[in-house]
Amino acid sequence: MMKFNKHLPALMMACALVLLGSCKKEMSKTTGWDYNNPKNGGFEVRPYAEQQTGPGLVFIEGGTFAMGQTQDDVMFDWDNQPRRVTVSSYYMDQTEVRNLDYLEYLYWLNHVYEAYPGVYRKALPDTLVWRDKLAYNEPLVEYYFRHPAYRTYPVVGVSWVQANDYCAWRTDRVNENLLIRKGILAMDPSQKDNNNFNTESYLAGQYEGLVDKPLPDLNPNGTGTRKVRMEDGLLLPKYRLPTEAEWEFAALGLIGNTLFERVVERKNYPWNGNYTRTSESKYYGGFMDNFRRAKGDYMGVAGNLNDGADIPAAAASYFPNDYGLYNMAGNVSEWVLDVYRPLNSMENNDLRPFRGNIFKTEVRDAEGFIAQKDSLGHLKYRNVTTVEAMNRKNYRSADNINYLDGDYASNIGVDWKNPPKDTSSTSLMYEFGKTSLITDQVRVYKGGNWKDGAYFLSPSTRRFLNQDDASDCIGFRCAMTRVGGSIPGR
Repeated sequence: MMKFNKHLPALMMACALVLLGSCKKEMSKTTGWDYNNPKNGGFEVRPYAEQQTGPGLVFIEGGTFAMGQTQDDVMFDWDNQPRRVTVSSYYMDQTEVRNLDYLEYLYWLNHVYEAYPGVYRKALPDTLVWRDKLAYNEPLVEYYFRHPAYRTYPVVGVSWVQANDYCAWRTDRVNENLLIRKGILAMDPSQKDNNNFNTESYLAGQYEGLVDKPLPDLNPNGTGTRKVRMEDGLLLPKYRLPTEAEWEFAALGLIGNTLFERVVERKNYPWNGNYTRTSESKYYGGFMDNFRRAKGDYMGVAGNLNDGADIPAAAASYFPNDYGLYNMAGNVSEWVLDVYRPLNSMENNDLRPFRGNIFKTEVRDAEGFIAQKDSLGHLKYRNVTTVEAMNRKNYRSADNINYLDGDYASNIGVDWKNPPKDTSSTSLMYEFGKTSLITDQVRVYKGGNWKDGAYFLSPSTRRFLNQDDASDCIGFRCAMTRVGGSIPGR
């Protein structure tokens, strides 16, 4: 005989209440009309919890911190005075982008753009960065990028431009996979040329793909089904390079040094203390990251190696910082999004500081619709015109890289009576090849690397390189904007 459960009536009542609550229609607090009701027009509001963490990323809880140098400026650059700024929460790769990750990218380019071999060749890392006049580095030229022994090592020889292209590709592959997992799209390994999934083209209605189960369209005048929209919250924001402020904030990992809003110790490195060895008893004396200890000493003495790596080590080597990020001090330096300026501490926004804004808009046809995508499946963009910019109160030109630092208005020796024809040129302050190596195409890279001394392991150090150049000691990692609340679940 079945035993009676005294809790069963209560459970049944609770289930009934849940069912009734779930059936209750959500109503607009503005108009009183029901959402998701095709009888009154079908304005849709899909349930949304919060942004999910993209593959490879770690959540970085933002906050305020003192950005800038934490030790003496031995290089006498005077370009990094401490100033307090706030960084919003965001996501960052746990490790540097690896050779294996970049090989996957190249494979996809070669497969999809078979008719455009130039796309693949343009993305290839420059393996000749390993060549040296007076060193036998030829094996690294041949093996470092492609040999499986190095597949988990950070990719190098990648320019800033190539790193941004990789971020864009990764965005599209992750979002395509999300739609496939949701059952909205079917797997399509036969994508070719401009018929490939691109997030922006898809949202603009210029990519169909192999549709599996499209979303129902509640618009009574619609076709009954529809594509995913940004309002649905199913697609992730773009993968991108972190800004300089984001990178420095994440590298410091001050979340582990904060007690009731008081930073108990200002760090020189991503770890506590002023030394490059760990004081943890289990690993006592071990090096915290990969760097050059002294001239001619890249890894230590045989039988008692210090950091154990003469060149870059695997991307997840050594000790992570308090955010769980690896190699934010050494191994390879990393590209960030910013254009380099030496006077960045004099003119900056104290919330999400960044230099490099260029305002662009989609190319549109004569009827105002977004123009047809290009032969590679990407939407076309153009710089905002002067007339369009003048209609905005928050900027007066499309290119704001030089704003208050290098533009005509901020030039010390400006001749207001006889201004030059081109007042947007940085040559007014930075004469490339004469008094400066700075142009609008030089980008900041952060952190130390396997060739650096301990000084450059500080997250505050900053250097620059032309955005089209590459190096055997510069790699990158991706970041992603956090949309919504600064803390998950709130």
